Amino acid sequence: MAHPRRRPALLRGVLVTMLSRPLRVTALFAALILWLATPATVSASPDAAFRVLVFSKTTGFRHDSIPAGIAAIRLLGQQNNFTVDATEDDTKFTDANLAQYAAVVFLSSTGDPVSTQAEKDAFQRYIQHGGGFAGIHAASDSEYDWAWYGQLVGAYFKQHPAQQNAVVKVEDRNHPSTQGLPAQYTRYDEWYDFRANPRPSVHVLTTVDESSYSGATMGADHPTTWCHNFDGGRAWYTGMGHTNESFSEPNFLRLLLGGIQTAAGAVPADCSVGTTPPPTGKQLVGAQSGRCVEVPNASTANGTQVQLRDCVAAGQANQAWTYTAGKQLMVYGNKCLDASGRGTSNGTAVIIWDCNGQPNQQWNVNANKSITGVQSNLCMDASGQGTANGTKIILWSCSGQVNQQWSLR
Repeated sequence: MAHPRRRPALLRGVLVTMLSRPLRVTALFAALILWLATPATVSASPDAAFRVLVFSKTTGFRHDSIPAGIAAIRLLGQQNNFTVDATEDDTKFTDANLAQYAAVVFLSSTGDPVSTQAEKDAFQRYIQHGGGFAGIHAASDSEYDWAWYGQLVGAYFKQHPAQQNAVVKVEDRNHPSTQGLPAQYTRYDEWYDFRANPRPSVHVLTTVDESSYSGATMGADHPTTWCHNFDGGRAWYTGMGHTNESFSEPNFLRLLLGGIQTAAGAVPADCSVGTTPPPTGKQLVGAQSGRCVEVPNASTANGTQVQLRDCVAAGQANQAWTYTAGKQLMVYGNKCLDASGRGTSNGTAVIIWDCNGQPNQQWNVNANKSITGVQSNLCMDASGQGTANGTKIILWSCSGQVNQQWSLR
C-alpha cells in the first residue's frame, strides 16, 4: 500500500525534512529559540482588541525566565485577541510610539532600563493620559532613583530568601486576575520582600503566608500581587514570576492574563484602595501571671522592652504575635522579639526590633511551654517571677519554673 508523501515542514523559514535527523533536530531547536527570543510583533488577529508592549531591558540582574515570559505573553495574546510587541529598546519610549499601546508590561526589567529623562517623561505622560502598566517580578527591582516609578509599581524590592514553596492566599477573589484561583495554593518561586508594605496605597489581590516558608522579613501582612489607579492611569503588579516554570503554570498564567487585561483597560476591575489586612496574630500568655506579653504603649520603636499587661480583646496589635516558619515571634507585621544586643547572658532584655532573620530573633516554642532563644538557649522569663502589670520580660537560665511557661492562644 502506498503511503502519501509528507510535505516538508517549514519553521521560521527553515526547511527541515530534507535534512539528516541530527541536523533536523538542531534546526528545529535553533528555530524555536529564535522564535522565542525575537522582539517581534505577534497579532491575535487583524482586528485584535488592543495592543501591549512587553519591555524587558535590564541594566542590573538578568532573569533567565525573560524569554519564557515573552513567549507566554505572546501566546496569551494569540489566545485572547490582543497584539503583543516585545522590545528591549528604551528609545521606543516616545509619546508617538507609546500612544498605540493600551498597556506596557515591564517584564523583570532591572536597574535603569528607561535610561533618559526624555523617555521617563514620555512614559509618565503616557500613564497620565490613561495608559496602563503591568509589572512582573523584578519590575520592582528597577528605577530606584525615579520616585514616580516607585509609586506606580507600588513598592520597591528589598530582598528575597532562597527559592522555595510557599502558600499564596487570594485576598480579592473578584478581580479578573484572581477569579477562578484557589482561595489558597502552594507554589514555588522567589518570594520578594519589599522596602515598605504597599497596602496603604494599593488594592491587595494576593498575599504570601510567611509562616509557610523561611527567610521572609515583612511579617503577617505580606502582599505579593496588587493593583491601583495611579496618576490618571492603571497599574497592576505581581512579585511572582522568577522561574521559567512560572510561565507554563496555569494559575500564574490566569493571574497574568487578568493583570494585563485590566491594566490595558480591556476588562473592568475594582482597584480602589482600602483592602483589609489579614487577621492578626495570637496572644502570648504567661502561665503564672495569666497576663499577656505586650509592647508597652503600643510603641513601634526599636529597642522597646516587652512586658506583662492584662490581656485585652484579641486583635489589639501590641499584644498580637505571629510565630513564623523561620522561628520568629512577630508583632505589627514587621517587628520581631529580639535578645537585646544579641545578648546570651541572664538578664538580657527581650525587646522588639526590625525583623532581620538573625539568630537572636529566633525562638523555639517547646512542648513544656518554655520559649528558648535559638542563639542563647536561655528561656523567656517574667523578671523576678513577677506577675504584676509592667513586669519586664528577660532571658534567664531555664529552670522549669512557671514564670518561664507561655502559651500562644
